[in-house]
Amino acid sequence: MKRDFTYIDDIVTGIVKVCDHPPAGSKTWSGDAPDPGSSYAPYKVYNIGNNNPVQLMDYIGALEKALGKVAEKEMLPLQQGDVPATYADVSDLERDTGYKPSTSVEEGVAKFVDWYTKHYRS
Repeated sequence: MKRDFTYIDDIVTGIVKVCDHPPAGSKTWSGDAPDPGSSYAPYKVYNIGNNNPVQLMDYIGALEKALGKVAEKEMLPLQQGDVPATYADVSDLERDTGYKPSTSVEEGVAKFVDWYTKHYRS
């Protein structure tokens, strides 16, 4: 299975970039034929994700490396309602703000583990 993980700093940067580029309302929007992707009101919904799905085992490997421990794994079949892969389409974000999140899973996990272990010392 593949998942698209996003490091928190990339999300914060994305939000700041969006705030720096406020959307305008659509002058062609009509209540008679509404388009859920636009509005007369000035709003825009963006995906802020890494747009780079990784195998879950690679994510677990990054955690193991950052923690210096080997995970005890119990493999299960695909669960009902689960999907083989997910990813965030960030093309609107990149087009409108020039920003695309780019922190790799390995780098993001290492930074998170470093922060967590310093913040929650036993």
